[in-house]
Amino acid sequence: MDYGTFQGILTIIVMVTFIGIFYWAYSKHSKSKFDEAANLIFADDDKPTTSQDSGEQK
Repeated sequence: MDYGTFQGILTIIVMVTFIGIFYWAYSKHSKSKFDEAANLIFADDDKPTTSQDSGEQK
């Protein structure tokens, strides 16, 4: 196998990988998961934030 054949095979592998990632990212199946992940920052935390330091020293 010469260098040109190796380059051709590597190009095909990279192109198929790119198309697979592109399909995964833009498929309708993944859209709901990505929308949910994008809105996680706006989710309210049910637990109130409390200080662990009560101010007392032992």
